[in-house]
This record gives sequence, C-alpha cells and structure tokens, in this order.
Amino acid sequence: MSLAAAVDTTSVSTEGLDGLMTETAAWAADYARSATTATRALVSQGGTLDRKLLDVHQHVVHGLAWVATYAELFREVGAWAARLTSAGQLTQTEALLIRILFAEYTAQLVGGVPMNQGETIRPSDFGLNLAGGVATQWRALASQADKSALADKVAVAQGRPTVENAGLDETLTMIRDQFHAFAEEKVVPFAHGWHLRDELIPLELVEELGELGVFGLTIPEAFGGSGLGKTAMCVVSEVLSRGYIGVGSLGTRSEIAAELILTGGTRDQQAYWLPRIASAEILPTAVFTEPNTGSDLGALRTRAVLADDSYAITGNKTWITHAARADVMTLLARTDPDTTDYRGLSMFLAQKPRGTESEFFPAQGMSGGEIEVLGYRGMKEYEIGFDGFAVPRENLLGGIEGQGFKQLMATFESARIQTAARAVGVAQAAMEQGLSYALTRNQFGGPIFQFPRVHNKIAMMAAELMGVRQLTYFAAGEKDQGRRCDLEAGMAKLLAARVAWAAADNAVQIHGGNGFALEYPISRILCDARILNIFEGAGEIQAQVIARRLLEDGRNA
Repeated sequence: MSLAAAVDTTSVSTEGLDGLMTETAAWAADYARSATTATRALVSQGGTLDRKLLDVHQHVVHGLAWVATYAELFREVGAWAARLTSAGQLTQTEALLIRILFAEYTAQLVGGVPMNQGETIRPSDFGLNLAGGVATQWRALASQADKSALADKVAVAQGRPTVENAGLDETLTMIRDQFHAFAEEKVVPFAHGWHLRDELIPLELVEELGELGVFGLTIPEAFGGSGLGKTAMCVVSEVLSRGYIGVGSLGTRSEIAAELILTGGTRDQQAYWLPRIASAEILPTAVFTEPNTGSDLGALRTRAVLADDSYAITGNKTWITHAARADVMTLLARTDPDTTDYRGLSMFLAQKPRGTESEFFPAQGMSGGEIEVLGYRGMKEYEIGFDGFAVPRENLLGGIEGQGFKQLMATFESARIQTAARAVGVAQAAMEQGLSYALTRNQFGGPIFQFPRVHNKIAMMAAELMGVRQLTYFAAGEKDQGRRCDLEAGMAKLLAARVAWAAADNAVQIHGGNGFALEYPISRILCDARILNIFEGAGEIQAQVIARRLLEDGRNA
C-alpha cells in the first residue's frame, strides 16, 4: 500500500489528453475573447477607453486579466505536453499533473477565478453564461484516486516531478543541476538563520555567486557576461530562490542595471559598467520608488539639477533593496521641473561608497535608514534622502535627458519574468517543506501524508507549479527570441505570485501549530512568499496593465 492510498497507478492513462487540452485551450480563449468584448463595452465611450470607467469597473477589468491568464496557461501547458508526447516522454506523472490542474482551473473559470482570498471573477460579472462541458470532462479525469496517485509520485520524486521533465535543453538542465547543488550546500542550511537574525547574506557568498556568473548571465560575452538569455536567468533565479529568496534575488538589481545600460546606455557606459556588473566587482541597486507614489512612477518628485558638470539630486526614495551595500544606483529623477508626468524623468548611474553597519550611507548629500520587514530580509530594505547628492554629467544614462521612463519601461518584461521565476522557486520550497513534514509527522497510527486533506494539498501545489513554470519559461523564451512579451511576462508574474502564496499558506497548514513557530523554515517561506504579489508591480497594477493591453490593441487572449 502506498502512503497516500491503495491506488494502482499503472491504470492512469496518458492517452487522449492532447485533443482535450487543445479543446480546452480553444474554449478558454473563446471565453477570454467574449470577456474582452463585454469589458470593452463597459469601459468605452465613443469607441475609446475611458479612464474613469476603467476605475468604476475595475473588478471586471482586472478579472479579464485573470481569465486571459488562464487561457494563456492552458495554451502553454498544452504546447509543453505536445512536445513531451512527440518525444515519447509524457509519463503518467505529467498526465496526472495536467489532469489535476486542468480540472481545477476549468472549474474555476466556470464557477469563479480567485483573484485573491476575497475577490472572485465569475462569468456573470461579464454578463456571460459559460458552458462548462469541458470542465465536466476534466472533473471525470481528476478523482480522489488520481489526486492520491499524483501525491505518491510527488513523494517518490521528493517534491521534484515537475522539475525533472520541465522541457529544458541539455545546457539549461546542467545549469539547473549545478545551481541546485550549490544551493543545497551553501544556502539551504543557513537561510533560516540569516532570516531569524535579520542578517545580510554573507559577502563571501555574493562573491562566489559572482564567480559562478550569476550577475552576468544575460550580459553579452563581449562585456564579460555569459550571454545565456532570459530562460537561463529564470532557471538560476528559481533554483536559488528555492534555497532562499534573498539569494535568488541578488541578481535582480544586476539584471535591471545591465538591461538599462544595454538598451539605453552609451557605448562608453556599456564598456565601463557591464564588465564590472558581470564580475560582481560592482553591486547595483534600483532607486525608483518614492514615498506616496508607489507604482505611479510618473509622479516622482526627486529632482536633478544640472550645474556645470554634475547634477545635484534632491528628494526622497523608499523601499530600496540592498542599498547600503551597493556601489551604484540606477536612480530615476526629474530633470525637467516644468513637467509633472513621466516625460521629465531621467535615469542616472549614480556611484556611491558601500555602507557599514554603523553608517549605511557614508556619502555627502545622502542619508537614510533601514525599513524592518517581515521577510525578504537577506539584502535589507532602506529609505534614502538626497540633499544635493552629486552625480557626474557623464553618468546620465544615454547622455540625453527625459529618457528615464522609456529606459525603465524597457526592463519591465525581464523584471517580471524574473520575479515569476523567483515565485516558482519559493512555491517549490514551500511544497518540499510541506511534503517533508507530512511524510515524517505521525498521528493516528501513521504519517499525516496518508490523509487526503493533506496529500491533496501537495498534489495541487505540484500541478500549479507545473503550469506556472511553463508559463514563465514561455515568456522567457519569447524574450530570448526578441519578441514582445509584456503580456505573457505580466501573466506569469500575476499567477506565479498567487501560486507561491497558496503553496506557502497550505504548507503552513500541513505543519499545523508548528507552522506558526519561528524555528520551522516554513514560517520564513510564508513571509517571503507574501512580498511576491506586491513588488515588481502589485497584483492589482499587474492585472490593470494586462487588461489595458488586451482592451487597447485588440488582442483577445
């Protein structure tokens, strides 16, 4: 008898799924198209989107983003499964993952998609009546016996069934395995202690990651990087974030800085900065957000005034990650005082000395303090005040004022793909912690894993991880091919953040009271998972961006 149930897993069919997945993807796409049409009618005046109506009908607008995201996920999982089938690699494990995920997500589309714990979007919100025949077919393929069988396979694979057959090529698989081994040795045993003591990740580890090429993954070889692309970035970010989100996020600021310089910098700026970023000689930080502005970057007030050969920066910034230890700031400030929107913003490569434990910002014209946080602690968060802080004129990114917002926008696709990958890593860690506890915690004569309400949680975590991982890899692949992918990147980030939080919350529930104890790593993972729906575009902002794209350019999922 298996741990979960007496189930004959050899009876699980891998046949007939391709046709049903294709039908499901078409069904979901039709729903998304109908929802787009209905939403456009709600929020338009004279054929043009009306900003006030977009706000009035925000629930429906954001719901459209969720419906379209599910439709995209069905497409990408179907494409992944088709590739496995063609290669003769679609096993019973993948078939079960697909069946459990599609059964749940089609049922949600019919009955209501949870945008968060208290907000649900239903077909009736669009004025639609969605036929659920496809959902009924999937429900017949996802019985309790199927869930128990999948849970057993997850247990046998030690929580990694979706990782081992994720569709990566040989090079990416090798990279994944290398960094998984590194994280197991250098990160996992120490992460919880760093969190509990609220410590910076040791500089020695940062330097070692630099030697392994983490900070130059996507920087071209001509500038000292590896030139591997965004899919490699996803793989590394996911594996390191599984060990500790702080370590998985160390490369985020380097990724942002490098892309800013690659897409918007002068040749001299590229030649000077990129090799130093790639080698970790220089650690960047992103200095964009201000108090009371949040995601409204066009309302930034920090100003930069040119006098002779340098700019004087004055203003306040907040939620700046890894700021004290950083050597250079990608700093967004207003160079045109006559503007009140994004058109007057410029980006700077502002050098600064590294801080110390006693003095965070030992630079003239710069001060600030730490913001204490629940999780995501390994790099620390800071608020910074600038009072005439000097930045040389040649450190204006691109050498032309007023390009800052455009330059920043060019990084959003990569940033959101990378955040989705971090969320997948956190969700993977949560699932593995929940699984380990369920297998070793004995009650009522055996491990609690044997109870359906426990192992069903594990099965659903694995199924959702499979889906969102494929959505993330697809967005990264589109970016690597030079194709626009802001929609797909946003969808991956939107859904991955929810999946990470659900996995962490359910893993805490599996732990019971022990999940609330600080000594157990799942308490840290829960805190770390919560930030994912806030930074790099809060879930509400992300849904708004996705929906506006769908409504404006005529793309209907």
